[in-house]
Amino acid sequence: MSKEEIAEWFKGLQDRICASIESVESSKFHQDEWKREEGGGGRTRILKGSIIEKGGVNFSAVHGSTPQNILDALKLDEADFFATGVSIVMHTHNPFVPIIHMNVRYFEMSNGVYWFGGGIDLTPHYVIEEDAKFFHEQLKSACDSHDLSFYRKFKTWADDYFYIKHRKETRGVGGIFFDRLNESSTDLSKEQLFEFVKNIGETFAPTYLNLIARNSAKSFTEKQKEWQFVRRSRYAEFNLVYDKGTKFGLDTDGRIESILMSMPPTAQWHYDYQVADGSEEQKTLTMLKKGINWV
Repeated sequence: MSKEEIAEWFKGLQDRICASIESVESSKFHQDEWKREEGGGGRTRILKGSIIEKGGVNFSAVHGSTPQNILDALKLDEADFFATGVSIVMHTHNPFVPIIHMNVRYFEMSNGVYWFGGGIDLTPHYVIEEDAKFFHEQLKSACDSHDLSFYRKFKTWADDYFYIKHRKETRGVGGIFFDRLNESSTDLSKEQLFEFVKNIGETFAPTYLNLIARNSAKSFTEKQKEWQFVRRSRYAEFNLVYDKGTKFGLDTDGRIESILMSMPPTAQWHYDYQVADGSEEQKTLTMLKKGINWV
């Protein structure tokens, strides 16, 4: 199994996910193909539709010399790198349809070092407990088919990773997050780990289409739309301050439009924003914390 074969599978995953989203949308994805001067390139696909206000499905496969700051941060020996994967973020018109993010990726160095990484998490503007439970059930099922320890381990990792420290709240209801998975960090072979990553990737579309079907026809008020903009601002804060994928893209001279594709189209920062006691907004805030057992 070569890095080229892994990249080709990721490219096919991008195609399948875009087709699934387009099946319920009023418009098609716009594609930009781009090349990285130092090596490699990718396909950025952006959608503006009746359900998705701004959605992106990115594929990239880049290579070259590894920047020193990345070698230092990851404690790696000097060698060339190859990185490929798919990253997705969906921002919706309706505040009852949650933001969703997924990233599945592969990293390899010319000295033989390799690993898989990724994750999928849900960021509702309003936490609907039945939806959060359904989402986590799908992830647990995917994890359990490969290793019964994965879901709890990777859910905890997601709770810790998707945490806005300066707000003391999680970005949403979590999901799973994993990084630097290889034969030395797990009991699985490289081929088995790739099968796990494939399964997570293929879980995205049916899970999100279900959540869209549940919520996209719900009516909402201007006040609820304002709350959506406030929650989007928290999403932006996390991506700009903490997200490792954003930092890696910027540190490797990646394509800025693709890196910042995850940012919401509109967000609001109100000074000292307060929610009403007993409101749905307050209820959501009480559930933006680590360690909730959704399944």
